[in-house]
Amino acid sequence: MAIEHKAGSEDFDTVFVDSVELSSSYNDRNCRVFKIIVIGDTSVGKTCLTYRFCGGSFLKNPEATIGVDFREKTLELDGEVIKLQIWDTAGQERFRKSMVDHYYRSTHAVIFVYDVTSLVTFQSLPEWIEECGRHSVGPLVPRVVVGNKCDLRDRREVPTSAAQCLADTHNMPLFETSAKDPTEEENVDAIFLTLAYRLKSHKPLRLKQPTAEGDIRYRWRPKKQEAGTCQC
Repeated sequence: MAIEHKAGSEDFDTVFVDSVELSSSYNDRNCRVFKIIVIGDTSVGKTCLTYRFCGGSFLKNPEATIGVDFREKTLELDGEVIKLQIWDTAGQERFRKSMVDHYYRSTHAVIFVYDVTSLVTFQSLPEWIEECGRHSVGPLVPRVVVGNKCDLRDRREVPTSAAQCLADTHNMPLFETSAKDPTEEENVDAIFLTLAYRLKSHKPLRLKQPTAEGDIRYRWRPKKQEAGTCQC
């Protein structure tokens, strides 16, 4: 379901990236690099989300991440080349203990992921948010909340309203998407591109309240352009 962005609303700035292409010739030495960490309970689909964004496809039968899974993607945004280093950590603490300090060090942005079909993974988010604070991830570091597996509509346990309430409490945008559904690829991209534009421009993210219960589609367009109806 698409959510209409009402004209004149000042709740947040929408940014929609029609296309992000990397020029075949660029100087990597002049490329700014940003570290984005993806955290959440095990089996919420963190690896599949990063694989969908970096590889453009769904990772079938992914194995549990042990330690840290690392991917990179280089983008050209408004004529500037930037590189996103995406760190995907194991959700199980026994796999993370020895690496947690290194994982959080020099983080530029954070993606908190839960499974919309698993209430317990959503209830764990405050603990993940607290862990970020314990490891000196400051409040000005951009963050988003992502509900994954929204293609499993008949198994949903986490209402969008509850997720939006948590996101608002911590001043974070909320996305609901599916790493598996190929029609959701643009929405998965929007999660990472939202942070990429934020990091590139150093502009604050502002939130929009959902107008109804259901899927949330945040698409992004440079601030100077007006928001329009989401064409999902």
